[in-house]
Parts: sequence; structure tokens; C-alpha cells
Amino acid sequence: MCGIVGYVGGQSALDVVVAGLKRLEYRGYDSAGVAVLADGGLASAKKAGKLVNLEKELVERPLPSGPTGIGHTRWATHGGPTDVNAHPHLDNAGRVAVVHNGIIENFAALRAELAGRGHALDSETDTEVVSHLLAEAFSSCGDLAESMRQVCRRLEGAFTLVAVHADAPDVVVGARRNSPLVVGVGEGEAFLASDVAAFIAYTRSAIELGQDQVVEARRDGVRVTDFDGAPAEVRSYHVDWDASAAEKGGYASFMLKEIAEQPRAVADTLLGRIDAEGSLILDEVRMPAAVLCEATKVVIVACGTAFHAGMIAKYAIEHWTRMPCEVEQASEFRYRDPILDPRTLVIAISQSGETMDTLMALRHAREQGAKVLAICNTNGSTIPRESDAVLYTHAGPEVAVASTKAFLTQLVACYLVALYLGQRRGTQWGDEIRAVVRELARIGDEVERVLETMEPVRELARSLKDKPTVLFVGRHVGYPVALEGALKLKELAYMHAEGFAAGELKHGPIALIEQDLPVVVVVPSPRGRSVLHGKIVSNIQEIRARGARTIVIAEEGDEEVVPYADHLIRIPATPTLLQPLVATVPLQVFACELATARGNEVDQPRNLAKSVTVE
Repeated sequence: MCGIVGYVGGQSALDVVVAGLKRLEYRGYDSAGVAVLADGGLASAKKAGKLVNLEKELVERPLPSGPTGIGHTRWATHGGPTDVNAHPHLDNAGRVAVVHNGIIENFAALRAELAGRGHALDSETDTEVVSHLLAEAFSSCGDLAESMRQVCRRLEGAFTLVAVHADAPDVVVGARRNSPLVVGVGEGEAFLASDVAAFIAYTRSAIELGQDQVVEARRDGVRVTDFDGAPAEVRSYHVDWDASAAEKGGYASFMLKEIAEQPRAVADTLLGRIDAEGSLILDEVRMPAAVLCEATKVVIVACGTAFHAGMIAKYAIEHWTRMPCEVEQASEFRYRDPILDPRTLVIAISQSGETMDTLMALRHAREQGAKVLAICNTNGSTIPRESDAVLYTHAGPEVAVASTKAFLTQLVACYLVALYLGQRRGTQWGDEIRAVVRELARIGDEVERVLETMEPVRELARSLKDKPTVLFVGRHVGYPVALEGALKLKELAYMHAEGFAAGELKHGPIALIEQDLPVVVVVPSPRGRSVLHGKIVSNIQEIRARGARTIVIAEEGDEEVVPYADHLIRIPATPTLLQPLVATVPLQVFACELATARGNEVDQPRNLAKSVTVE
């Protein structure tokens, strides 16, 4: 989950690396550090806390300028967030510097082995063993890339490694296994990073680094091999967004910017996937029609916010395809011995494409012969590469740790997949599909309408900043929306928040209802699910009768809920299955404003990171 940057070229490596770390701080912000090769030696600095602490250290104790360097911003795993545990980690001679993302599972055995040979290791991290092993290997072969290959063959676990050596001042070497690393290629310079955001200000030409590969980056180009030294095939691609997309653009936070970008993000996810007649064109999926037509069930694997998108997708898939659909938390999936076969279609949802739990779930699925379709936002990431097919969401960069526009675009992609399955399997008529597609095409405008009416929601959020608990309830697709609303409040406001299926209230959770407790209720459309609408109105009455403060999200024209709503949030009328696209937005705004009122950092919530690359 850490952010890594490496650079070799004609610019000041320190300036490039620090600028890249600023763009990657969403990946971890427990500590940060840099190392620069200059004047025949290696100079480094690292500090616990956010990147600003390191920047202050560099002002007070400047490092020499050099053309080659590496940097790191950390999400702690082994060892607390201290100066000593911060990366880079050096060997005893101070000639090698290494930064690392992931977990080296056999580090304890390697550490004991190194100690037995007289090495002194100072930190509590698993990473430090790599710098010492690289130093030993380099002393024998004199080649940093070959040294990295030798070391990687000894490591177990998931890792991205980037290293420099004072005796090889014109090269940066990186390696990856089950953890992200991309290469940027510029004019007379090269970049290594956890995410293209680190180097997008300098080049938009990137290279995918595959599994178990080592990259040797120099000014005049890059060379990629596998861990045994054989040349590896790589795929180059062009990043289709620029540096300005990863800037705040005048907003107080990236989260506010990304919430505001949702109408455009939804439209971009639909772009090029609907023809003039309103039919779906998903040629990019490139999965044989027979696979889709012969599938007997769908299994969705995802984590966190993406899991909530999958829960909503289940309703759409089963309704439009009449196929059974299971939704699984990826972290639990392979440990329960799931029943899979070649006629199972697995859908893996991940914003980053590097979510380790989801990656391991899809690998297990493929081992059982299932076909995997990825829904992802990040071109060139691991999950799409290891899937049989992929549908990209085109949300653009999402920097805030808690997802907003990624969630809405995942929903749109899930709806497209569900409709495409219905189209291929013949369970939906063409005019039925076109009707839904027309509704999807106008959703961006409806989201914009919601955003224009959010000031009362902000005022409400500020008034609740001292409350210890908020509950969320919903029915049908409103239930996962309630879960997502509760998750956002946990992530951002550090409040106790729970989401429940409204029908389950009387089976236990109603015991939590007390005087003035805020309860958010997501109300289904009275047009599409009239039976459910009547039942949830009864739930609201039950909640209010016990003194709770009801915050009701209901579509325009729904007057039945008015007498029972202490606070009424209106959303545009939409088909029931699509309602989450508009119902979720007020909950995002609510959580963001409440967290801000409590003085929290909304872009970088405590203990979290954007890309979860460890299990």
C-alpha cells in the first residue's frame, strides 16, 4: 500500500521524487523518505509522519543534488511508524538503498541468516533484509539488476522493490511480485512508481511490468527480464489523463473534487459503449459469447466499497439475466472452499486493480477453471492483466482514500455487464435494454442535480458533529447504499456507524434505537417496488416512535414519507435498480462535511491507504 518513486535522468532526482511522493501520499502516510546518488556516494533522509515532515527535514538538512534517486511514503506493516522504520533502508556500508511495498513472508529466517554473517539490522521492518542481501549479491557480481534477480529468487510473499547503489550511479532497478510497479519512459529519463500519477507531469508513456519481473531503468531506456534473467515481453500504453486531473483544482480536498466529478465520470464510463440505436457495444470485453451464454452462475468478489457495488450488481444481474449471482468478500472467498467450475463467471471489482484479497480470490477462481471478468479503474494493473476480460470504468484518478466516483462508475460498469449478459443470453429484449440504457445516459445529469441541492445536507452534517453514532437502513438496493453510507462515515468521521437491512431491525438492531439517535433511511421508489415502499414507511414509523431522529432519502414526488421525516433529502426519480447512483451522493457529501466539521483530514483518514496490496 506504500508509494514508491524512482528516477534516473537529467533533472534533479530529489525534486522529481518528492513531487512524485506528493501524488502518491494517498497510498500511505505513516512516514516518508528519499535517497539520492551524488558525488560517488549515497545520501538519504527519512521522517515519521506525513510527507511534510520530510520536506521540513530536507529544508533544514539539504541533500546533495544528483540525477538518480528513489523515494517512499509508507503504510506501516512490520514495525511502527518511526524514523528508523521509515524507508529507504540501507546496508551497513551505506552504499545500497531500497524501498519496498508489500510483505516479505520469510524475512525472519533471512534476518537470522544475515545476523549470523555479521550484519547489523537496525529496524523492525521486513524490508531491511533486502538492502543487505543486495549488498552481498552486488559485491559478487557487480551488476545491480542481476543482484536484484538473485535476491528476488530468495524472497517469499508480495513485494515491489526499487533500489539504487552508489557504485552504479546511472541505474535504478525495480522488481515486482503481486504488488504494483509501473515504468514511465521520457526523453532521456525514466521513472519507476507504484502509480502513473507519480510521473504523469513528465511523461504519459508507460510500460506495464508483469509478474515476477525485474526492470533496469537508465536514461537511454529500460530493460525488463524475469527473475531468471530471460528477456520479458512488455506492453507499452499511453496514459489518457494529464497532471491537472490529479490536482485539487480549487477544491478544499480531493474528496470534494471527486464527488463533484461524478457526473462526468459516469458519462465517461458510458462513452463509446452505446451505439446510435441504444444497444450495448462491449467489444473490449473480448470474452467468447459461448462463455457468457453457457455460464450457470455469477460470483462477484470485491472488498469494501467495491463489495457494496457488487451487492447492488447482484440485484441487476439476477433481474436482467435470471442467473443466480453470489457476492463474496474477497478476503474470505478462497478460505471457504467455494464451489466453482468452468461454467462459473467470476466478476472481480477493484478501483486500483491491485487489491490483494481480490487478486488472490480471482487466482483461486481461475485455478478452478472459472472465467474472470475484471471491473477496474486502473489501466495496466494486475487484476485486469490476470483476468480473462476487463471492463475499465474510466473514472480518472481518484486520490482521496475513501472512494466516491470510483463507486458510482463501478455501479455503471456493473449495470453494463448485467445488461450485456441479458443481451447475449436473450433474457432481455432489445427495447428493454434500450430503455435502461436511456435511463443510464441521463443519470449523469441527475447526479448533477443532486449535487446542486446539497447545502441542507451539509448543514445537517455540521449539526451532528458531536453525535457518537449514526445508523443507516435500507431495503432492496437501498440496503447496500446504507452500508456504503455507514462505511463512509466510519472512514472519514471515525464515528460508530452501522448499516442494516430495514427488515432486520425488529430482529435485534432496533434495540439500538434511542432518543435523538440519527437514523438515515434510504427509501425505494413507490413506483417500482410499492410493497417494499410501504414496508419501509412502517420501519420509519417504528424508528420515530422510539424517539430517533429520522433522516429520509426519498425520490421527488414521494409524499407518503413526509409526515415521518425529521429531515427530508430529495433525489430525482429513477428506476429502482438505478437509484443507488443518485441515493449514494448525499451520503458521500454528508460524511465528508461531518468529518470536516470534526476537524478530520478527509483525503487521508487515519490508518487507511488507497491501494490495499497486502492480505
